[in-house]
Amino acid sequence: INNEDHVHGDDDGHNIRKEQRRQQRREHPQRHRRQQEAHDDVCNAGKHRDLDDLRHRRSRRRHDTVSNSVIKRKHTTTNNNNNNNNNDNPYNPAALAKNPHLGWQPPLLPSPLGYSFSWRVCFRADAKNDGSAQPVGCRENPDEFGTAPPPPLNFVTDSGEKIWVPDVTMVRTMLLHGMDIDGNVFPPPLDEELCQDIGVTGGKSGDSNKECVREANIRATGPLNATTVTISPSNHYGESIVDGEAIVVPAPRIMCLVYTMADAHGNRIRAMRDTWAGGCDGFLAFSTQSDPRLPTISLEHEGPESYDNMWQKVRSIWRFVGTHYLEDFDWFFIGGDDLFVMPHNLKTYLASLVYKDGTDPVTKEYFVGRRFNAGGNDYFNSGGAGYTLSRATLRRFLENMDDATHCAAHRQTSMEDVMIANCLRHLGIHFTDTRDAKGRERFHPFAPGTHLHWKPPGPGQPRDWYEEYNREWGILQGKDCCAPDSVSFHYVKKASMVRHMHALLNFCDLNK
Repeated sequence: INNEDHVHGDDDGHNIRKEQRRQQRREHPQRHRRQQEAHDDVCNAGKHRDLDDLRHRRSRRRHDTVSNSVIKRKHTTTNNNNNNNNNDNPYNPAALAKNPHLGWQPPLLPSPLGYSFSWRVCFRADAKNDGSAQPVGCRENPDEFGTAPPPPLNFVTDSGEKIWVPDVTMVRTMLLHGMDIDGNVFPPPLDEELCQDIGVTGGKSGDSNKECVREANIRATGPLNATTVTISPSNHYGESIVDGEAIVVPAPRIMCLVYTMADAHGNRIRAMRDTWAGGCDGFLAFSTQSDPRLPTISLEHEGPESYDNMWQKVRSIWRFVGTHYLEDFDWFFIGGDDLFVMPHNLKTYLASLVYKDGTDPVTKEYFVGRRFNAGGNDYFNSGGAGYTLSRATLRRFLENMDDATHCAAHRQTSMEDVMIANCLRHLGIHFTDTRDAKGRERFHPFAPGTHLHWKPPGPGQPRDWYEEYNREWGILQGKDCCAPDSVSFHYVKKASMVRHMHALLNFCDLNK
């Protein structure tokens, strides 16, 4: 670590943190003991580099802790005929019998550098790395995961085959509870350093993402654990906005789907799980390897596992989701593992949309995202920015997805967003204009800083596909690039940048 990249808090901040830790030790002595044991283990691991032994010791303590807590819960349940105690603690025997990995998170290993550790070092790795060379403290090294356990075969198909159907509510359950099964905070806390200016490689300047968040005034519309949203039904393009409009309604139920690869489990998927994923009522990553702890699942599909065959992978995702989760959620959002999402903002927008239209996503067909026009009638929602299907739309797609003529059932192509748009257009389902009342976009195909500084090509410069795809409605520049209640940003590839973005949009005072 270069000296200029070290970040030290002032004395007042250091004293405050010390007092907070003392208070935590007094209020949660058992949690402090586990954290101290973890710290001791890391020090020993740093000396001996024996991560397998480290995981074994932590696993042994976890088993003892779970066994003791299960014994206590059984005793409590025996003396209480209602289920209140089980409802208060989601990690009860019945829940763990259904999903033995409920409440799991990777060990939060503190850096051996202690207070001299800086998150900036985590930004230096190439965005395509698998995290194996990342230092302890970055929460990206796949060695911290250990070996993925085999998924339980918990479902029998009509043909009699036993398969695994993941518990997609597990991350949401953990977020609502606020702790993992060992009593550690979940989602894991983020350091105030992540509120500072941090460039894409960890420098102290060039933080265009933070600049955009500040200039466009982008913020979360509410906390991730909220069950209601406050909507402004007039804040849609073409509507006359009503000042002070604020209507509280129940939050819609959303399932978030991510397509990824196994080498992203330890960094990108972990970062999503540690930050925004719990804001989705259901979360499932579709990968090349199943891991019931995250959860990720590997599905068979027609053709090879490659970027050029993304459409067949996405078809298998929609078929699986429609088969097992269709009736559990109102909306289904899909995107890649380099997408940053603000689930509360998504819920707020979708609730506002149906309130304005006087509709129900269970029966009304919606196709929501960032619309593009590649020419003529070739409209589609950007796959990079992520798009959303209402339950009614997913049902119609499932009924027609094997239509080889209109829905490209056997085509192998990377253009999954174009393919599904063509199929839905054939069914009479068209995109929704998702701009706010001032024409600012909510779904974004680039990172925030790219949108803030984007300019159209000048005379003599090559044509820009982004400008061409948006020519019909134009592109607002500068701080008007992005709505304050923006939903998603693409090309947020580094796990460290995911955490930085999450801190900026949810916790940080951007005026400092």
